[in-house]
Parts: sequence; C-alpha cells; structure tokens
Amino acid sequence: MVWKTLEYTGWGRARSATGEVARPERQSALKRMVAETPAPAFGMRRSYGDAALNSDGRAYDMTRLDRVLSFDEATGVVEVEAGMPIGDLGRAFAAKGWIPPVMPGTGFATVGGCIANDVHGKNHHVAGSFGQHVTEITLIQNGKPRKITPKSTPTLWKATVGGLGQTGVISRAKIAMMKCKGDMMVLTERRIDNLDEFLVAFDESRTDYTVGWIDATAKGDALGRGILEEGEITSGVPNRKDKTREVPFNAPSWALSAPVVRLFNELYFRRVPAKGRTSVKPIEEPFFPLDAIHNWNRLYGKQGFNQFQCVVPLEKTNCLRIMLERIGQSGLASPLAVLKKMGTGRGGYMSFPMEGYTLAVDFPNRAGAEFLIAELTDMAREAGGRIYFAKDGVATPEQIAGMYPEQADWAAAVAKADPDRSYETDLVRRLKLRDAKGAK
Repeated sequence: MVWKTLEYTGWGRARSATGEVARPERQSALKRMVAETPAPAFGMRRSYGDAALNSDGRAYDMTRLDRVLSFDEATGVVEVEAGMPIGDLGRAFAAKGWIPPVMPGTGFATVGGCIANDVHGKNHHVAGSFGQHVTEITLIQNGKPRKITPKSTPTLWKATVGGLGQTGVISRAKIAMMKCKGDMMVLTERRIDNLDEFLVAFDESRTDYTVGWIDATAKGDALGRGILEEGEITSGVPNRKDKTREVPFNAPSWALSAPVVRLFNELYFRRVPAKGRTSVKPIEEPFFPLDAIHNWNRLYGKQGFNQFQCVVPLEKTNCLRIMLERIGQSGLASPLAVLKKMGTGRGGYMSFPMEGYTLAVDFPNRAGAEFLIAELTDMAREAGGRIYFAKDGVATPEQIAGMYPEQADWAAAVAKADPDRSYETDLVRRLKLRDAKGAK
C-alpha cells in the first residue's frame, strides 16, 4: 500500500492538513497497515472543521471500504464496512422496506463517521442518535480486529460511539435497520413568523421528521422567522429526475455579502405559500437537501467557512434569542441556518445530543466570523449547553471545559485503548480533549 503526501481539508475548507494518506481496499490490507502504522482514519471528510485532519501525520482514507457484508431479512440487521456512505445504504434498502433509523444532513457521511460523531437526524426526538442503533463495531487496534458491543464492552463502547475515532480504526459495524413503508416522504412546509412561533410549532408537531430553516438575518418582530418542515416516510412510485448540479469554481466574496444573503433569505422564505404546502418527494431530497449540489462548499469562496452548532437546554430559549440577535446584527450569516428541537438520546460519553434546541449557522471565513463564533460558544456554555465537535474548527479548550460532563471517563477509556496517542487528530489536540482532569 502506497502512502501519498496530500493536502486535505474538512468540508468547511477553512482548516487543512498536510500528511501522508493511504487508501486500503480490503480489510486484510487495513489490518496489516494498522499493525505497522497505527493512525487515525477518515471517510468523506464531511466534518466541517478539523475532526478528520491529522497535520504532519499519517491517516487512512476509508472510502474504498464501502461494501455491504451481510443482511438479516428477519431482524433487519445489516453489517457494512465503515467507508459505506449512509445515503447509499439508505437508497439500497429503503425500497426493500428498511432504512437506517438515523440519517444526518448529508448522505455522504460514512458509517464510520456517523459512529465516531454519533450523528443525529431530523427525527432525533423520536429515534435518538445513530450510535443507539449500532449493535456491533469492529475496531482495529494495532492491527488486531476487536468486536465490541454495548453489553460485552460497555466502557469501550461509550468511548467509541461519539468518540471521534480515538479508540482505534472503526473498520465495520452492524446496524439495526428500521422498517419503513417505502422510499418516499410526505413533506409539509409552512412559514413561521418568529422564534416564539417556532418553539410552539416544535411542541405541537407530531411527525417523525421535523426541522426548521431559520432566516438568520431577520431582526425585530421577525427574529427567528423561517420555514418548518415536517415529514413522514411513505410508499409510492418515485419520479426521480437527475437534479444534480455542481458548483464548478470558488464563488467571489460578494456572492455571500450581507445584502445578497438578505435578499436570498427573503425570496427563500416567500417560496413557501402563506397557507403552506404538502408534497411527496423521494426521501433523499428532504433528508439530504444539499447533496444534489456537488461541491456546494465552494459557494463560500477559497477561504471556506466555519459552522457554529450548539444545543442549549429547553428552558434557555432566551439564550437562543440573544444568539439570533447577535447573528442578525453581525451581517455575517449565510443562508444556511437550522433550528431543531432535540430529545435525550445519545450513545456515548462525548455524544453531542441533549434535550434542548440545537441551532446551526454557517459563516463565511472572513473578518469577525471567528470572534462571533467564540461569543456564541461562550453563550452556549453559560446556558449549560454544548457545541458539536463535528462542526467546530475554532473553539478553545477553555471554552469547552465542562460542556461534556463525562469527558474524563471518556479520556480514561481512550488512554487505555490508545496509550501512545496514535489516533489523535487536529481537533483532539486543539481542544486538549484527552487531557481532561480525572483521566488516568
């Protein structure tokens, strides 16, 4: 297997790394290589910041390890290699009546990445996090495969799910699929006039899949306005047309200037009729709305972008209001902003989800953006919330201290699994995650 020196980035392209990368094509090659060179692994690098980066070190690209290994039609348990994109898994099985219970916002996220970040979806309030539906993980530690389950190795399991790849290379996994009616979704969209109305709508919603687009430029009485999307999986004959588009080059800086974003958001808000609308779509459209635009991250220009995503407790709605006011005043927000109500489900020590409201906003990587994200991060911490490491590229160790109450337990388990720190990544080093007090 050849090691190639590459410069690579996270999806936000604001953070990059240069190092040697190998791309094994078989499990046997992966085991042999990890035995010789323990190093972190990455998939499609859909984490926005530096979670998948290892500057001046080696890393494994898992994207060729993307096979379905087995499927039990009686139980719905499927075993796949870690490089399998979650969207491909969903498309392959939905028409057969099965679907991954949790789907993140992009179908390009790999199963290994979904486990390492314990991703959540639009149905978190119903189904919990991805890791809660994984039944077995095969880790490669120093070249030796080790199968772990929630019962057989509970501590190592909780350190692996949501554990940012620090317990070894995730090579394969078994997932308990969920029965579904088909590969279509009934989607209802309606305008929401402000934050208060959004919060009521979330409380009253009874659908499995619920998410809100937020106009992060809105102010005053319209603060927090947006569009609520509610969906349910159904059957039907899909009318799939190729709607794929590609952003062929880096957009100029003016493309996401404040006036342009305000105009776009106004038009996007008005695209849904005042009385709302209901449509039936192939499931990939509402699940992965941006996947049809290949390389959409180029819209932020060659400097890239950072995303801020936090979750704050249910009773801290005033924190959301202050955040949105600050974002609206800054003139830095992009059109991509999402609000969702989350449940309690989480699979590991360092899993992001907690009961509350999660807010995610993209910011072009320009002057003032990192300072604003730092302000928002401090607000989330003071409210008793936390940030999502899969999206972060700018936080400091001091800012995230205390956000994850079980961090010391995680660090202790990771130290036992990887005493030589072979699997550390740029994010883990930047935030000093493995140096938590109380870790052994």
